Amino acid sequence: MRGLGTGIGWRPEIADAVEAMPGIDWVEVVAENVCPGHLPASLLRLRERGVTVIPHGVSLGLGGADRPDEGRLTALAERAEALGAPLVTEHIAFVRAGGALTASPALEAGHLLPVPRTRDALDVLCENVRIAQEALPVPLALENIAALFSWPGEELTEGQFLSELVERTGVRLLIDVANLHTNHVNRGEDPAEELAALPLEALAYVHVAGGVERDGVWHDSHAHPVPRPVLDILTGLAARVAPPGVLLERDENFPEPAELEGELTAIRRAVAAGRARAADSRARAADGRARAADGRARAADGASAGVPAGADTAGTEAEGTGVPAGAVAGARERLGVAQAAVLSSLVAGTPVPEGFDRVRMGVQARTLAAKRADVVAKVAPELPVILGPDYRETFLEYARRRPMTGGYRRDALDFAGQLLDRGRPSTPDTRRALREWWLDRAGPAPRKQRLTARLLHRRGTAQNVRSSA
Repeated sequence: MRGLGTGIGWRPEIADAVEAMPGIDWVEVVAENVCPGHLPASLLRLRERGVTVIPHGVSLGLGGADRPDEGRLTALAERAEALGAPLVTEHIAFVRAGGALTASPALEAGHLLPVPRTRDALDVLCENVRIAQEALPVPLALENIAALFSWPGEELTEGQFLSELVERTGVRLLIDVANLHTNHVNRGEDPAEELAALPLEALAYVHVAGGVERDGVWHDSHAHPVPRPVLDILTGLAARVAPPGVLLERDENFPEPAELEGELTAIRRAVAAGRARAADSRARAADGRARAADGRARAADGASAGVPAGADTAGTEAEGTGVPAGAVAGARERLGVAQAAVLSSLVAGTPVPEGFDRVRMGVQARTLAAKRADVVAKVAPELPVILGPDYRETFLEYARRRPMTGGYRRDALDFAGQLLDRGRPSTPDTRRALREWWLDRAGPAPRKQRLTARLLHRRGTAQNVRSSA
């Protein structure tokens, strides 16, 4: 695949700004937010200009215990083909747990959660990746995620985990340097050590994003400017390998286009600084080799006997790491039980499993609930309008008692339905408006009387226009 260059995450809120930005070589779009048959006009115009568009999935959950869902894989493949993408990307994460595999309620996180760095999790992930690779028409790259908590009893480092994943599957990597910074603050992982251990020869491209620190916890918000430590990690990565592509992510709180362009300039400079450092290191290494060769030549001239040749120190190849299908089935069951217990503690209020940091798990639980409130407000923007300033606290109260078991649209309907079942909101007009909203969306199609009312309204509007002409 050719080099991507410098890009930005395409979002509807900044579509016009992205089209007008100079030096944008490519964009990335959240796969679940576009429909192959109805691509946004802005993306079509970018493609016509030769700008590469890459779909970035967020819902496969390849790090989960279950096999990848065929429908989700088909949808991702369709988006790759519709966009003419050279590859697709996803995350090393789990997003749901429970269900038939564990004979427990199926739960949705609504967010990316870390997989344990264990042999069981690695075996399951490798098989899931192979299933995904067979279903996708283009190569797959997987992203390291940001995490607020760690799993106890991990058997592998991040570098070991990802290196073996790459070796066993041939999958490529999407390295998010902002997530390396997040894991440095939240889990004490040294970014330089992590970079040194990563299989950067498999690098597909790099993500850069901003975040915010609250009470000693770094939140990978994608809603704040990129901080200097993240740019420094990018420079460190570029000093080790030339990134095929680098992309700025921004999902909320969008600044003026000039500020985004300034961040892209800072990203380019960080990469250039890393490449300059790499060139300097190569020059110094070459000079060192030349000096060493000169020294050996001088020693040979004055020596009375030859110097014994060095022994062959080539490393031996590692043995195959394939895992029998039966062993993976057992790993799926064990991983499923562990992930279901963790997710249940985060979204259903069950006890935190032994060995986890309860404070961090509490932070993660509140973060998941807040994200649910934010996303539901986006997919059902009428709800904050109907409920007014009470929306957020009312939703968080609901989220504490009701875990998400479907998508966000289902969550919005369940939220409204539960409020109505409890006789809320207390104001009759507000409750009536909420009931009308729920009835109009809970069925497979709009209600007949609502549709008729709309048609009558349109007809009356047309008649008024004609009579006033």
